[in-house]
Amino acid sequence: MRLYGDKLEYLWGKIQPVPEANVTTLAGGETVRGMRVAYTPGHASHHVCYLHEESGTAFVGDVAACRLPGSDLVVPPTPPPDIDIELWEEAIATVEAWAPERLALTHFGPVEDPATHLATAKARIREEAELARGVDEATYEADLQKRIAAQLDPEVAAEMFQAVPTAYQWSGLDRYWRKKAEREGAP
Repeated sequence: MRLYGDKLEYLWGKIQPVPEANVTTLAGGETVRGMRVAYTPGHASHHVCYLHEESGTAFVGDVAACRLPGSDLVVPPTPPPDIDIELWEEAIATVEAWAPERLALTHFGPVEDPATHLATAKARIREEAELARGVDEATYEADLQKRIAAQLDPEVAAEMFQAVPTAYQWSGLDRYWRKKAEREGAP
């Protein structure tokens, strides 16, 4: 609701409550149905990743950013309110330490070269944070749209803009920089 406001139900439908007895909160360190669970904040404070040890597949949610099939462009989703670049880098290091054989990205599909993809995701997260630092929202969004459009054909770019709406990217990074300055006591 904080992110999508009055568009939430339009985009995702009516959200029904889950009975509390059906919810198990994971903190990391658990094994669920043959999958190792790790707490991996940075993109979101509640984020966890799973390693299916038998298949060597790491289910990484948005920790490993977004990449569309047929494209090498990696775009980290950075909506507010929980972006924390240092924690995100630690989360990627957690997945790297698993040495998975493949990644299962939420957006979209399998990645068969996890080490390269994770290194790229980590670099792109830091790059986007630095690009957003010190510029206004309109400047950052226009630049991001231009960079994505320049690297993808129009149809794939449209899919990327849907997976990673550029209108939300700057505000998450801006909030990160403001919170970091507050923690460090900067004026």
